[in-house]
This record gives sequence, C-alpha cells and structure tokens, in this order.
Amino acid sequence: MKTTIFTLTAALCMAIYSGCTDDTLNIYATLHGVVTDSETAEPVSGASIMLSPGGKTKTSGADGRYEFADLDAAQYTITVQKSGYQTNRKTVTAVSGESTEANIPLTKNE
Repeated sequence: MKTTIFTLTAALCMAIYSGCTDDTLNIYATLHGVVTDSETAEPVSGASIMLSPGGKTKTSGADGRYEFADLDAAQYTITVQKSGYQTNRKTVTAVSGESTEANIPLTKNE
C-alpha cells in the first residue's frame, strides 16, 4: 500500500513538474498611451509611434491610443511623429508583468 501511494505521488509530482516549461515562466511587459495635441489635449490620430530598441512601429487610432504588447522588460525610447507636428520622444521603463502608460503630447509646427 505504501509503495502504491509513493508511486502515485511521484507520478503526480512528475506530471506537475513536466508541465512547467520556460515558456510558461516568461512574463512580458506592455506599453500603452494616448497621443494628444499639446494645446487642445485632443487625441491625435494617424501619428507614427516607433519603439527603440526593437524598431516596432504602430499608428495611433482615431482616439489617439496605441499599444505595444509582449515586450521584454527594458528601457525604451518612444518616438512620435505626425505631419504638421514637432517630433516628440519619451523614455520609459517597461516592467515585467506590468502595463506602463506613456502619454505623448505633440506640439504643432509654427
């Protein structure tokens, strides 16, 4: 009886352990925010948002929102460009398992 219980316990432990792979332990970060007009605070749609390092790019939506998901935890520079506005950059730190907000205001060209 003791041998059977030990065998079942050992099999259960092995099944649980074998289900844990490196992939299940990776937790990624997310960066998100809103691109706005610095004077009116209105959302700016169609702005180009580039993330460095990595070179990933997004375009802000009609509500000015953008999101970069599944990022490695690291420090990133967000560069935002839109015709008629000055380029703006912001440095942020993405934390593993967290969603970091980075709102970016754009100033119109004179």
